[in-house]
Amino acid sequence: MPNADLAEELSVQLYAVRGSLADDLGATLGRIAALGFRRVEPFDLLSFRDGLRDGLPHHGLAAPTAHVDLLGGADLDDVFGAATELGIGTLIQPWTDPARWQTMEGVVEVASALRATSERAAGRGLRIGYHNHHFELASKLDGRHALEVFAELVAPEIVLEVDTYWAFAGGADVPALLGRLGDRVVALHVKDGDGGLDPIRQVAVGAGTLPIREIIEAAPAALRVIELDDTAGDMFDAIRDSRAFVLSLGAAGAPA
Repeated sequence: MPNADLAEELSVQLYAVRGSLADDLGATLGRIAALGFRRVEPFDLLSFRDGLRDGLPHHGLAAPTAHVDLLGGADLDDVFGAATELGIGTLIQPWTDPARWQTMEGVVEVASALRATSERAAGRGLRIGYHNHHFELASKLDGRHALEVFAELVAPEIVLEVDTYWAFAGGADVPALLGRLGDRVVALHVKDGDGGLDPIRQVAVGAGTLPIREIIEAAPAALRVIELDDTAGDMFDAIRDSRAFVLSLGAAGAPA
């Protein structure tokens, strides 16, 4: 039987159900809760703020993390206010221009921009994180993945949410990468597929080619966030099956 505490710890990135969310946010949160989730990771926080304010508690859901474009000109006071109102403690930058990861100067710029944002966030009791795609791993600087260079350059209070699928697609040995990044990694996007760049080929966790058990074991204290960018089948079925597979691994990846 799945461990009850382990089940409580799983989250799901709401971007996976973005179409349904746009049509009926409340009903979508209800379907997520009915699958057994108690945590979600919102995106586009200011757009969904009003619906989440009522919808999260109504469906027994919490949002410890959220994706927000912190570097794209959003009013940070509004963002920080929304996070505080919704009980979100960690705001994660979900994407930056891939060209910035091709040079040391570009990575330094990203690190500096996030450091300034983190200093403002800390005054509101919030922390800032970064979420990768494939290009931060495909790019090598001084023989290392650019994401690892970034982790050394960025302020220590800035955390990482490693998207394990995109790290794999970028050419990383993901368990080894997680081992090197250590406790900077506070969350994982757990997803599966053929390891390529076409998101429609992503599948339920456990049905693809990624070494899921080894990945989770490499970062046992990290929040596990189920996500698919897309899939050829039914998204809610894939989320349900992903949850079941991760729970079947038991305490191999139980957060501390």
